[in-house]
Amino acid sequence: MSMSHSAHGAVTRPSPGFGLGLRTVHYGDFLAEPQPVDWLEIISDNYMVPGGKPMRMLDAIRERYPLAMHGVALSIGSIDGPDPVYLQQLKQLADHVQPLWVSDHLCWTGVHGRHLHDLMPLPYTDEALKLVVQHVRQVQDVLGRRLVLENVSSYVNFKQSHMSEWDFVSAVCEQADCLLLLDVNNIYVSSVNHGFDAMAYLNGMPAHRVQQIHLAGHSHNGDHIVDTHDHPVADPVWDLYAQACRRFGQVATMIERDDHIPPLPELINELDHARAVAADVWREAA
Repeated sequence: MSMSHSAHGAVTRPSPGFGLGLRTVHYGDFLAEPQPVDWLEIISDNYMVPGGKPMRMLDAIRERYPLAMHGVALSIGSIDGPDPVYLQQLKQLADHVQPLWVSDHLCWTGVHGRHLHDLMPLPYTDEALKLVVQHVRQVQDVLGRRLVLENVSSYVNFKQSHMSEWDFVSAVCEQADCLLLLDVNNIYVSSVNHGFDAMAYLNGMPAHRVQQIHLAGHSHNGDHIVDTHDHPVADPVWDLYAQACRRFGQVATMIERDDHIPPLPELINELDHARAVAADVWREAA
């Protein structure tokens, strides 16, 4: 499949607006009546078993809301590359759901068939870059669409890294001709843990490849912060989101909550705050 490289032409899809991660506790709300949510993001891995109740629910919700697919097990950065069986299942799901886009994480999750159930960062080296680009191209060829990759939070640095995380992420996107899911919370978490300037990270991103933004909460553990997705979005992350809106314009934004999931109205309030932050920035820019 050929995907044209454009110096800075639009390769992203237009923003569908402001969304939420679809969680089972909210199925009923989304099916009962229309909610003020523009689109939903599903965890791809939860729907890879054909048939059954999850798929029935998904099909009913899919008729009402545009969906994006977000996976956690592609392991694009592992030496072995993505598992061919997993990749075929992902393709089948994408063909069925017809999502806005398909995303996963720029990381590795296992080695030699052992799954570590954690999103491990990569060393930022030329060798790792080459490997990831090769894997992304392979995935895009199978899916027949551009992959959207998310930056992960990190708590360790590899001694052998010889470029910054943002240079690495940017190089992957350009060389593999893929898109970017910018997790603003992860940038903040890593900037605190590693002592870099979060704005340098934002400024290092290829603006024309930012397809989506994630906002989430984190936990403070004294000397470091952990990306836990079990709290509301923190003030410094809102500030960084405003900067991202200045830099990238209108980008699809969603709030992720994976634990201590509140009632839907509470999440919609938080989503309305994201709308307000973005609207303020865009008004200033107009």
